[in-house]
Amino acid sequence: MHTTGKVTLIGAGPGDPDLITLKAIKALQQAEVVLVDDLVNQAVLAHCPRARIVPVGKRGGCQSTPQHFINRMLVALAEQGQNVVRLKGGDPFVFGRGGEEMLALRSASIPYDIIPGITSGLAACSSLEVPATHRGYTHGVTLVTAHTQNGESLPWRALVESNTTLVIYMGMQHLATISRELITAGMAKEMPCMIVENATRDHQRAVTGSLQTLPMLGHQHQMQSPAMIVVGEVVGLANSADTLQMLGQFEQLKAVNAN
Repeated sequence: MHTTGKVTLIGAGPGDPDLITLKAIKALQQAEVVLVDDLVNQAVLAHCPRARIVPVGKRGGCQSTPQHFINRMLVALAEQGQNVVRLKGGDPFVFGRGGEEMLALRSASIPYDIIPGITSGLAACSSLEVPATHRGYTHGVTLVTAHTQNGESLPWRALVESNTTLVIYMGMQHLATISRELITAGMAKEMPCMIVENATRDHQRAVTGSLQTLPMLGHQHQMQSPAMIVVGEVVGLANSADTLQMLGQFEQLKAVNAN
């Protein structure tokens, strides 16, 4: 009697291979086939030495494996009775299309497990000692992607009125739009912001500035994807003299405006 295999959707974390979970490592050790994204640190693959590795990268602006093809491959491999892992950078359910893959597996009646990972946006904050939430500055954090499916506009005014830290994924090609639209929607031009490239990796780079200077920061420092954009007062808490000074200036401006 033929036995159907299963698929495990795993988040490998933001880049540092030590940030993958123990549960994910155990699943990788049992895997027969691993479909792996480009953003996964290759060192993570040391945990699945007996598995067949299938690259199925998806990168903005680059030739990518179509999502529908990945979905079909997951189903087909499981129907062959194999133990399959879909390995993604960050968390599979935070802008990782894990939801689409889950629904494809569910529709085909394929057993699956989900193992979350540390999402890159929050890891980027922590890597610069920036708390995504801090009760003295904000009551929440909003994760949002600048790369929408059909090119529709983001709800800029709602994002500003939320008064939360904004963590923006896939935004490096939209820095000017992000800056302009947030300011137009009412956010202060002096609002602290930062760009973090290759968060948690050995070659991580980060720059901080104001919302108004965000496009210039990206261009002047030649920041490249994969990178996260963080906008909010908490950015001023980053462990650097520049950001501490920037936060002080922003607090002074708020006091002047309040009067």
